[in-house]
Amino acid sequence: MTMKRTILSAAALLVSASALPFAASAVAQDAGTSADTVRDVVTVTARRREESLKDVPVAVSALSADQLDQIGAQDITTLQAITPNATVQVARGSNSTLISFIRGVGQQDPLWGFEPGVGLYIDDVYVARPQGAVLDIFDIERIEVLRGPQGTLYGRNTIGGAIKYVTARMDGDPTLMARVSGGSYNQLDYMVSASTPLSDTFAVGGAYARYTRDGYGENLTTGQDHYNKDVTAFRLSAEWTPTDDLFFRLAYDRVEDDSNPRHGSRILPGALPGSTPLDDIYDTRAGLVGENSVSTEGLSLTAEWNFSDTLTFKSITAYREGDTDTIIDFDNTPTPVLDIPAYYADDQFTQEFQLAYEGERMQGVVGVYYLDSTAEGAFDTVAGLLGITIGTGGSVDTESYAIFGDFSYDVTDRLRVSLGARYTEDKKTGDVFRANYLGVGRTPLTGGPAATPILLRTDYTSERSFDQFTPRLSVSYDLNDQLTGYASYSQGFKSGGFDMRGDAILTPDTVNGYEPETVDSFELGLKGENIGGVLNFSSALFWSDYQDQQVTTQVPTATGIASFVDNVGQSTIYGAELEGSLFLTENLTANFALGWLQAEFDEFLRYDLVAQAYVDISDQVVFQNSPEWSGYLGLTYTAEAFGGDLAVTPSISYRDSYSQFEFPNPLLDEDGYTLVDLSAVWSAPNEHWEIGLHGRNLTDEEYRIGGYNFPGAIFDDSVVAFYGPPRTFTATLTYRY
Repeated sequence: MTMKRTILSAAALLVSASALPFAASAVAQDAGTSADTVRDVVTVTARRREESLKDVPVAVSALSADQLDQIGAQDITTLQAITPNATVQVARGSNSTLISFIRGVGQQDPLWGFEPGVGLYIDDVYVARPQGAVLDIFDIERIEVLRGPQGTLYGRNTIGGAIKYVTARMDGDPTLMARVSGGSYNQLDYMVSASTPLSDTFAVGGAYARYTRDGYGENLTTGQDHYNKDVTAFRLSAEWTPTDDLFFRLAYDRVEDDSNPRHGSRILPGALPGSTPLDDIYDTRAGLVGENSVSTEGLSLTAEWNFSDTLTFKSITAYREGDTDTIIDFDNTPTPVLDIPAYYADDQFTQEFQLAYEGERMQGVVGVYYLDSTAEGAFDTVAGLLGITIGTGGSVDTESYAIFGDFSYDVTDRLRVSLGARYTEDKKTGDVFRANYLGVGRTPLTGGPAATPILLRTDYTSERSFDQFTPRLSVSYDLNDQLTGYASYSQGFKSGGFDMRGDAILTPDTVNGYEPETVDSFELGLKGENIGGVLNFSSALFWSDYQDQQVTTQVPTATGIASFVDNVGQSTIYGAELEGSLFLTENLTANFALGWLQAEFDEFLRYDLVAQAYVDISDQVVFQNSPEWSGYLGLTYTAEAFGGDLAVTPSISYRDSYSQFEFPNPLLDEDGYTLVDLSAVWSAPNEHWEIGLHGRNLTDEEYRIGGYNFPGAIFDDSVVAFYGPPRTFTATLTYRY
């Protein structure tokens, strides 16, 4: 397809969205639905203040707790199926590490020191590390997915977008919710949440959840379940409202993931015993013995003070930390050909002050932000056929300051102009060590016995500073009371840093670190709300100029593995999105999402180890985790049944073919797949009891979500794939008071 044809296709998508109101009116008439029917207005906080979704000149998907319950969503990876142009999934070799891409921009490498390209926020608190970030969905109000760079209001590392996990405030009345779920592979989950006022001004609440499930497969060497789940999570909060103008919230959360190590499945046969690919894609013969444990926790204090009807001051103080002990058997055999034991640790302190203004014609917010964080870790590369172990360890200290502002002005009753900007300054100190040790086993870096390296590969401490000004401009116009069009420009910024795997012998420049990456994005959008009483929709066309993209490359060598992070050059990203809800009849609703994405490297400079120079190989590479097409359609039928209300939701989601890495690999790349789900939820007439039945991946589709690629004799052709869940069924019983 030529560039001209693809642009025309995208334009047609947006035009079709503008035609939907007329189609919706016809549907309303045919269905006998009143055009005066008023649907619930979706409210979001994408711009740090409450607004109608229609009025926000940003591409935002907003999913309420009720919507997520209706489809049986278990964790935030559900967002991948129902959000246009989004990849939200579990990282390779992990059970709870989050990998996110939006519109082709993200970060797959979860190693400490590397920062995600999609920001994750829990109640406006930035979560800097992806470990333990595959959040289970419980005790929430809604989830928002902001697509495109959010550099003005959300700052660093939201170059692709942001995911906001929003919990609900207590409403002053006692509440109780208890849920138990059981299903395939001996799934047994239970969750309870409650809140109660202790006085007219003070209330406390908490939630506890336990998730257990046997593995989809088995480790045939150790006998452990493979792809199992063993997670405990809880939250505590206290809210104090001494006056109508003052509010304080203290919140604590913790997640513990003790699921067994996840090693994947071999794709290629090797020469050693136990290296033949297995019939069951969820089985493994990995021989690396050890535990897998991930814990994350956070404490936050939010304070709000309404100075007047127009001015509100907000303070968000937070501390988070996490620890990970993990093992990954890259070769998937009983022999230690390529085994990786590792640990990660991180902590962060953040402070944000905001001053919001809500006038008759002007609205906006200004603020300052501070982050002080440390990420550290170590891992061993046990290369058994070479008779050595490569020990790698280090840390990155980050201190970040930012000042920001974003304001909207109503030029007329229909025309609004928004202008925002953020200035960010980062200071990073990197400490990197890498050395070869004789023998096969753990080095002193990961708890092994004292030993002297036979070859020091990297040993340095370096300091870098980065700063960036990121502006945003948008214009929106209400075509009528139901339709709003907008045009926007925004810039995103992800800080530079240091390669924690960097090999100073093979790539001497690694001691200098890598530079920041930036995205300039242009967007045209059209949104509709309560059109004919039957339709809500959002549509967008976007074009982005992606500069200095940070790409991690790992290459097998005769002496081990060379790893380097390059600012590869320039790329162009463009596409279109359409999502919404169509109320076909009073009993039948269609929820839909469609994404189209084109992402191309214009320049890709890769370091050539032989020539010791950078070479442009843009004609050999593609964007990873960026399918051209993605789509979702869910039909919800509601009716009275058995004295209560029944909602049945069959749904289908589609992801086009995509590459796991920048370098295409037919052994690991996914050809595209379709998932079929079915949910049925019955609510008792008193609304206290609820029964749900949920079937996922009903056609038992096999699809790859990640992999490792280490071919060659010294690693016994270790090409390993990780797969999404098979067909499962879950039954839930919920009580609410």
